[in-house]
Amino acid sequence: MSKTTEPPLSPAHTRKRSPRDGRSVSSSEDLPEALRVEPLVAGDATLGKLDDDIRYLSEAKPPRSWYVSLVVTSLMALMGFTAIGYMVSTGIGTMGNDIPVVWGFLIINFVFWVGIGHAGTLISVILLLFRQKWRNAISRTAEAVTVFAFVCAMMFPAVHIGRPWMPHWLFPYPNERHLWINFRSPLIWDVLAVFTYFSVSVMFWYLGLIPDFATMRSRVKNKVKGAVFRILSLGWVGNARQWIHYEKAYLLLAGLTTTLALSVHSIVSTDFASSMVPGWHMTIFPPYFVVGAAFSGFAGVVLVFAFIRTPLNLKSYITERHMDLLNKTVLFLSCLMAYAYLMEGFTAWFSANTFVRYIFANYVFGDQWWAGTLTIFFNCILPQLLWVPRFRRSVPIMVLVSGGVTLGMWLERYTIIILSLHRDYLPSSWGVYLPTPIDFAILFGSVGIFLTLLLLFLRKMPIIAGWEVKSDIARYNPPPSQPVGGLEAEHA
Repeated sequence: MSKTTEPPLSPAHTRKRSPRDGRSVSSSEDLPEALRVEPLVAGDATLGKLDDDIRYLSEAKPPRSWYVSLVVTSLMALMGFTAIGYMVSTGIGTMGNDIPVVWGFLIINFVFWVGIGHAGTLISVILLLFRQKWRNAISRTAEAVTVFAFVCAMMFPAVHIGRPWMPHWLFPYPNERHLWINFRSPLIWDVLAVFTYFSVSVMFWYLGLIPDFATMRSRVKNKVKGAVFRILSLGWVGNARQWIHYEKAYLLLAGLTTTLALSVHSIVSTDFASSMVPGWHMTIFPPYFVVGAAFSGFAGVVLVFAFIRTPLNLKSYITERHMDLLNKTVLFLSCLMAYAYLMEGFTAWFSANTFVRYIFANYVFGDQWWAGTLTIFFNCILPQLLWVPRFRRSVPIMVLVSGGVTLGMWLERYTIIILSLHRDYLPSSWGVYLPTPIDFAILFGSVGIFLTLLLLFLRKMPIIAGWEVKSDIARYNPPPSQPVGGLEAEHA
């Protein structure tokens, strides 16, 4: 009898026989369609191809479209910095802020970017703790979205304080002024929470990059890049001892980041909930803001992947199954947002408070009814398209839905902040808020900063967590000499 090696278990094989007890082992094709599991990597993905693809993206000359996009986003960022400089030199009156709307676009943009910044944590960290393998290919870019969004978010409190050349006054440290910060101020809560979360997010992101930096160190041909990656890899060689300590540190940092993710947007919500402004003084705000942050974060990540999968040839690693699962999460969070809106309306009605009832009605039927109406449409109605399986894998539909959700979540912050402030308790203090070109220039400038950082990341850094995706490749596309699922060589 000759000894032959059986091919590894894969969707292409219909039935194998276990060498231990002789029972037949069924593959995914033998299961009912509802129980089949679509692989997380395409059939042409291999371990060597993954390393080569990651290296190629960072070493190959970018296409002309990348340069054009970088010029456009850089000009947007320059416009934003110019608007901020003009506002600081001329005065806050160049913006739409007035009495009673003393909080305008700056705080709206701050809350919006903090929400986008929850994408990396909820996708990478929480899914890691729940052992969800589909996070592997998308975690790196999602974490980058978090870091870049918080870079944009941290800019706005410094500008909003009115004296951006004195941001150090917001931190508690012994000083010659003999002054101490007011820990009862929500602005201090924001600064401490966001700065802490940003620091931990950068550490978590960098920790995940270390093994891939080591891979790039040994594969790049440019000597300067090789020296840079040699420094960034911190002497990583990938032996068993390093992996043991690495995985422990990665898991511990993931647990710490999770608690910060849930607390940061809760703290941001107390900026509003701790005040007596009608429409803000509600206990529902902390969970409401956390769900909204996750909603906008997931939509932002879907939007990014929808645009980069094809141009960067990532379809072998970020498959349609990844997009389907991301869009299912967006749909689930949309239903939670609809429930939160209903509970907010019920709370306003059940409170029997005339002012709270008026503010909530003003969101939809007031002089700026379009903001509240579009918020409900983009956040609750439009995502219902994702109930259709075909739409969850359609790039135009996911761009439409995710783009609408991103716009809707910005409008939600506009509704909460502007429409609550411009109709206060006294009709004599009512006002009309009209944003100025400076407001819009700063808003689009922050978008330019985010996109510029993202474009640089996509061309210069490993955008896929190679060391994690390799486990998916070994599971779904193993080499012929590496059987999986407990199957070993069989004697014919």
